[in-house]
Amino acid sequence: MILTIAARELRGLFLSPLAWTLLAVVQGLLAWIFLILVGDFRNLQGRLALLDNAPGVTDLVAAPLFRVAAWVLLLLTPLLTMRLLSEERRTGTLDLLLSAPVGSTAIVLGKYLGVVLFLSGLIVLVALMPLTLAAGAPLDSGKLLAGVLGLILLAGSFTAAGLYLSALTIQPALAAMATFGLLLLLWVVDMAGAGQKALGSLFAYLSLSRHYDALLLGLFDSADVAYYLLFIAAFLGLTIRRLDDARLRD
Repeated sequence: MILTIAARELRGLFLSPLAWTLLAVVQGLLAWIFLILVGDFRNLQGRLALLDNAPGVTDLVAAPLFRVAAWVLLLLTPLLTMRLLSEERRTGTLDLLLSAPVGSTAIVLGKYLGVVLFLSGLIVLVALMPLTLAAGAPLDSGKLLAGVLGLILLAGSFTAAGLYLSALTIQPALAAMATFGLLLLLWVVDMAGAGQKALGSLFAYLSLSRHYDALLLGLFDSADVAYYLLFIAAFLGLTIRRLDDARLRD
């Protein structure tokens, strides 16, 4: 049942003009940035040849591209998740779904998986851009894979948060704004603890960007992966609890 719901959500996304428009705009923007980064790298090659342990194409092209892609996901995901549950609540189709012999867990995981698969396709297209440079420049496959893993974990975390906030309201626009606000807060929360030892370490751990930056540097730490997995599990659990409460009220 989870795969059936995921396939339904994925099919709905690919049939939506909004999803195709967002996909085209995102790919066009990232391709333009990629070409700029490649041009800058070519202009710096003469200077880099004089340096010991000079950064390579992975550090100067792939990592900045993935960093921009993370910001794009931050903007894009709320638009994709805002209708997942709020639109169904507004139209009444969620009541029909809850009355069917389908568990809340299957509903949540199916909808979540559908959006994550869509975003994973976008991430694959982004990852193919630096891979085109492999014929003419050495790529650090470890850093590249760590960056792709970081993007997938970010997409999963953003989607989980957006799905939960979509379950709290019947207004998709409100869900989108709340999701973006929450994600942006968690992205820059480490700045609030700058200069404070106790709070600084706490806010740094809560920051979505801090864990992602570590992966971009090729520093694979199980603690960073665990953070994202716990983040995803927490918001999916809250969403399931929300649907269970709605089912009991009905």
